Amino acid sequence: MPLETMSAALARLEGDGFTDDFRAVADGLRHLHDDGESHVMAPEELTVREVVRFEGASDPDEEAAVFALECECGIKGTYVVTYGPGMSPEDNEVVLRLPDGREPPRLA
Repeated sequence: MPLETMSAALARLEGDGFTDDFRAVADGLRHLHDDGESHVMAPEELTVREVVRFEGASDPDEEAAVFALECECGIKGTYVVTYGPGMSPEDNEVVLRLPDGREPPRLA
């Protein structure tokens, strides 16, 4: 099975209702709604529902992750980060503070 590209992962997550975007800022995550509205949310207000990682074949600078995030208030969106040595301090702080709500893997 071929690996999922970032654009395919974002399209799939959008189809699952993760339609808004998030960006790290100094005091949390800026929620960017497609109607132009935005506000800052604390990472603890959101829950990680899925993480999709991408690794470059030979270049560590091509490492990225897409987080599917959901708030109890109904907001669902994606947050894209570079991970590894190129991760910004804001992204690092946010990722450490995000609650992980993913289901643990089931053992047969």
